[in-house]
Order: sequence, then structure tokens, then C-alpha cells
Amino acid sequence: MPSRTTSANSSSPARPPEAVKRTALPRTRGWLFVWADRLAPSLAFVALIAVWEAACRLFAIPSFLLPAPSAIVAAGLNIPPDVWLGHTLATLRVALMGYLASIVISIPLAVALVSSRFLSRTLYPILVIVQSTPIVAVAPIIVVTLGASDLPRVVITFLITFFPIVVSSVTGLMATPEELIELSRSLRAGRAREMLHIRLPYAVPYIFSALKISTTLAVIGAVVAEFVAAERGLGFFIAFSTSFFKIPQAFTGLAVLVVLSLALFRLCSVAQRRLVPWSLPKSER
Repeated sequence: MPSRTTSANSSSPARPPEAVKRTALPRTRGWLFVWADRLAPSLAFVALIAVWEAACRLFAIPSFLLPAPSAIVAAGLNIPPDVWLGHTLATLRVALMGYLASIVISIPLAVALVSSRFLSRTLYPILVIVQSTPIVAVAPIIVVTLGASDLPRVVITFLITFFPIVVSSVTGLMATPEELIELSRSLRAGRAREMLHIRLPYAVPYIFSALKISTTLAVIGAVVAEFVAAERGLGFFIAFSTSFFKIPQAFTGLAVLVVLSLALFRLCSVAQRRLVPWSLPKSER
């Protein structure tokens, strides 16, 4: 008489090797798609650099027109590290000072514009006029008026960065659901509590979106100011290099500027994730 173990094994036969292979194949494809999705930006960047290098070598493009990536790296390595550090810190100092000034002024100004219809009708057109004025045309006037110190460069950076923060903050404050506003007023909550506990939390995603954009604009403002009048900074370094036709060296300064902008953008994203993670979309939490 057969045992119970034998009958159990006979009722559930072992899976053939072909079935195991079919099950493992979709899992392998899934991992490949995941890694391809993660590495796609890096691979695209590496491919772009490779095509750039190959085109410069294949068509013998002069370095004063378009230097190859290898020539840009070599030019950057020829510059002493203390020189890079001095120019980078000079640009970073001006960018951060103008950026912080725009935050300190723009958010309270947005609150004032939302709270007062009179201020909104009075100040908003002036802000639009200021933003519509080309900053490149105004920069020399600001430098002549305020001198050749850091102050005019900070003012130029501020003028570039403050308007997106004001507009996004006003949009976020006005996007609060009317039901919550009516509920707070029915409970006799003051205007200050309404702004602090209801409107500002709804505006946080809008504010951080503007802050991320303004990080790159702050670097642009600092560079524009250094093009006009400066003795140090990455903008000054690029202008000085191009004036002597040292184009690979200028491209190296441009690459440092890109890295600086990306670092500031990433720092703002990390601050949002750490301080107010609930303001992020569900896919990014």
C-alpha cells in the first residue's frame, strides 16, 4: 500500500524546467526595464559627450570654435584649484545673497498683495513693469549708481529672482478652497490665522516650485552682474577667457556654472523633502 508522502507527491507533480524558465524570464525583463529607466539620463549624457568628442575629432573643428570635451577637461585641469575656488565662491556669495533677499521680500509681499485689494491693484502693475524691463540693459545703470561693490550685483540678482516667487506665492495663496475660507470665517478666525494656518499651507507647493526655479535664476543674475562689473567670479572668468580666445577655458567655467546651478536646485529639493514632505506629489515621496 503506498504511503501518504508518495500520494501527496503524485498529486502535485514537479514543474518542468521550461515553466521555470518562463517564470524567470519576465522577472529578468522587469529588472532590465528598471535599471534602464534609472540609467537612461546618465547614458544619454555619456552618449552626447561621446558624439561631441567624435564630431570634433572627425571634422577637425578648431578649438576656438567648438572645443572637444577632452580639451575642455584639459583646460580646466590647467587652472589651479585655488583659482577655481575663488571664482566659484564669489559667484555663489552673490547668488545666495540675492536669492535670500528675494525670499525675504517676495513672500511677505505676496501675502500683502493677497490680503489687500488696494495693494494688489497698486503694486502688481509696477512689478510687471520692473520684470518686463531687460535686466541686461538696466545692469550697467545699476552698477554706475550703486558702485562696483557686491551691492549692485546682489540687486541685479534680486531683480531676476524675486518676480517668479511673488507670482507663484500669490497663485498658491489664492488657490485655497473657498469652503475652507468660509469655514474659518464662520468660526471667527482672524485674517492672520486664516493666512497662517489655511492659505500658506496650500501655497507651499507653489512656493517651493518658484524657489527651485529661482535657484538657477540667481546664478544667471550673478553671472550677468559679473559680466558688467566684477573682478572675480565665474562670469568674469568666462568673459576674460573669451576676450583672449581661450574658448576651452571658457567652456570649463560654463560647466562649473551648470554644476553650481544643479547643486542649488538639488539642495532646494532636499529642503522641501526634509521640511515639508507632504507638499510633494505622491510619486516623489
